[in-house]
Amino acid sequence: MSKDKTARLNRLLHNGRCLDIALDHGVCNEPTFLDGLEDMPGVIDKLVAAKPDAIQLNYGQSDLLQDRPGRDRPALVMRLDMGNPYNAVHHRVMWAVLQNQDDPVLPAVQRDAACVVVNLFMLPDEPDLFRQCVQNIARVRADCDRYGMPLMIEPLVMQAPTATSRYMVDGNAEKIVTLTRLAREMGADIVKADPTTDATDFHRVVQAARCPVLVRGGGREDLQQVFARSRVLLDQGAVGMVYGRNVYQHANPSAVVSALMAMIHDGASAEAAWNLYESGGVK
Repeated sequence: MSKDKTARLNRLLHNGRCLDIALDHGVCNEPTFLDGLEDMPGVIDKLVAAKPDAIQLNYGQSDLLQDRPGRDRPALVMRLDMGNPYNAVHHRVMWAVLQNQDDPVLPAVQRDAACVVVNLFMLPDEPDLFRQCVQNIARVRADCDRYGMPLMIEPLVMQAPTATSRYMVDGNAEKIVTLTRLAREMGADIVKADPTTDATDFHRVVQAARCPVLVRGGGREDLQQVFARSRVLLDQGAVGMVYGRNVYQHANPSAVVSALMAMIHDGASAEAAWNLYESGGVK
């Protein structure tokens, strides 16, 4: 990694570890993703007070974080792309494009982001979508090197939709490892990867990435199960998490953040994290 990226990376990874709360779901144009995000200023207020390492936003919401006075706030991770694979309906044409076509990384530089993130979709029978993602990453990577901006690539292996379901995560370790390796070959400074179906296989993803790996959260699940799986993934070599709906869709997001921060930075067990959550996040 270029030394020019070190300062920003140090803002994102505290002692090499990170909890990034993803609030960039509005760009997916999927109404079910907005449950809990209706009042963005209020959500940001709560999460800034909870003090995760980073908050992930699109350009249009980044002012809610970056325009705050003072220096005591989470780092900004800015999403640069958007697409339609998350919609509940299957589209005739699948696409993924950069939000800023002329100079895609410049808005992140102007908003003082610590990192940018771009998708690498691998959907069954959608080679053109994959090609678009590769083109996006190639363009963004060159600009990241020019601006000294760390690049987070999000390799996403998905299953084919059924008559009653949308595209869902494919936890096949072989597929995730292969796509993660591609992300690294294309210049990822950080990888945001889905968990493998068997969480004890995740060390293979970490090995393929050869850079810090954060685990993607996906849809809301039982919180005790989230904590239990997170502990295993951290023990397999992940340096942190990028969780969204498993934080902001809970009744007490601040308590979830406190529990996850204890796991990531203090090595807390899943049981200890749950007890901390139940106490309202008060140690």
